[in-house]
Amino acid sequence: MNRRNALKLGASALAGLYLSPLLGQSSILNAAKIDGPFQPAWDSLGKYQVPDWFRDAKFGMWAHWGPQCEPEAGDWYGRGMYEEGSRQYKFHVEKYGHPSKFGFKDVINIWKADNWNPEELVNLYKDSGAKYFMAMANHHDNLDLYDSKYQPQWNSTKVGPKKDIIAGWEKAARKAGLPFAVSVHAAHAWNWFDTSQGADKNGLLAGVPYDGKLTKADGKGTWWEGLDPQDLYAQNHELSAKPSGNSSVHSQWDWGDGASVPNSAYCEKFHDRTIDLIDKYNPDMVYFDDTALPLWPVSDAGLRIAAHLYNKSLQKNKTVQAVITGKILTEQQRKAIVWDIEKGQSNNIEPLPWQTDTCIGNWHYDRRLYDEKRYKSAKTVIHTLVDVVSKNGNLMLNIPVRGDGSIDELEHEIVKEIGVWMKLNSKSIYGTRPWKIFGEGPQQASAGALSAQGFNEGKGKPYTSEDFRFAQKDKKLYATVMAWPENGMAVIKSLAKSNSYHTEKIKQIKLVSTGEKLKFKQTEQGLEVYFPSQKPEASYANALEIV
Repeated sequence: MNRRNALKLGASALAGLYLSPLLGQSSILNAAKIDGPFQPAWDSLGKYQVPDWFRDAKFGMWAHWGPQCEPEAGDWYGRGMYEEGSRQYKFHVEKYGHPSKFGFKDVINIWKADNWNPEELVNLYKDSGAKYFMAMANHHDNLDLYDSKYQPQWNSTKVGPKKDIIAGWEKAARKAGLPFAVSVHAAHAWNWFDTSQGADKNGLLAGVPYDGKLTKADGKGTWWEGLDPQDLYAQNHELSAKPSGNSSVHSQWDWGDGASVPNSAYCEKFHDRTIDLIDKYNPDMVYFDDTALPLWPVSDAGLRIAAHLYNKSLQKNKTVQAVITGKILTEQQRKAIVWDIEKGQSNNIEPLPWQTDTCIGNWHYDRRLYDEKRYKSAKTVIHTLVDVVSKNGNLMLNIPVRGDGSIDELEHEIVKEIGVWMKLNSKSIYGTRPWKIFGEGPQQASAGALSAQGFNEGKGKPYTSEDFRFAQKDKKLYATVMAWPENGMAVIKSLAKSNSYHTEKIKQIKLVSTGEKLKFKQTEQGLEVYFPSQKPEASYANALEIV
């Protein structure tokens, strides 16, 4: 379909659809009308309103878990193992053998998930304060972790653990009374797996192709006999103009910069797989690891998926209770889906609800971080949560899961410590809304600016007792002091008598964690709050309830 013909469709189901020049490279625009008020166009999806359950929840936990966790060698293993000379390539050759002989399909085969207890993990996360739970349904490695009608061979019920991973997570989340979310990443396998088409340039096996171009006919006498590796690797196509290296795949994330553009069959298969996931497991939220929506702007598959989910939720609930997240959104797109910022935070109160997703380690389990004790601390997680909530956001926290389905004891301790703080202070988090300003103090001046989809976390100075974050609920103002004031007093300049932000008389201040009423004095310079000599548990962030 060329650009001119595509524009003719604008008066019907595609009204408001932004037509990128990329669209002309691929004849895959589907203009079929969808049954329901939400149509596959940005202006139609822009009628969406974020449901209160998501706005009130504030804190979710995520199991970003699949076969790439089996080697316990970090994120993007299925791509990195084919990059000659890289850390993961060297690890793979030493542990498993050369990727021409033992490819990612073979990693899937040895992944058994034999210590996975979803109910135990979900209950742990709920006890730590998580109000929704998310499980990964597939990654860029293209293996569906559910009983997938449209990926019938390469899914976790047929290979690897031979278990319906999503069904197990969903059952545990429903039993725990938590909204259930799924993360979907597989739209990018087309380019992400292009390293599997390569071969070594050096050494004894120079020129011997990796296994990314194998077909069903090559499997005779192997464990994968009868399976087609191309259904997994999706590499029966020309490489991108700049095919190698992580930098090129990042620059091509929106299918520009010389990316090989997926064909219609690939886009429609992804669409059908995702609709099947939604219809089978009824997620309350779908997280897409994509610029805007999957395959946008070369296909409207993502728009059709979004319209389907919203209409399905509307029909069931009378109002749309579903949430979809996407990255690097325009102002119009932020009205249609929830903006997700990866490993970063906004530096302002956002007018619409948003989410940051981050991790205490690497996205996929990395044994090195355990050995070197380099996980994020509970203190860092709580500071992130308080900051994000003050700016109208939610925090989605990944706890990396080992290949066998368990989490290690260091992660367990961090999760439990998060729970200690949440049990004492959660009334200052759940159900709150932003105040007139998000906070004050020296830390914000050092905060890093957002770049691309995020990645500005941890760039600011450490928080001190001069840093505050605000939120409000039920005519109460919550001011969280981001460290314990060792001198016994915190001074909130935004609440000075001379400041216009808070004009009502302050009647009472409590330390939320203990319920203790605190003495205070409001002067022209600030609100002085006098702290007790005894620190409560988890005193690295101290919520004050101001009436």
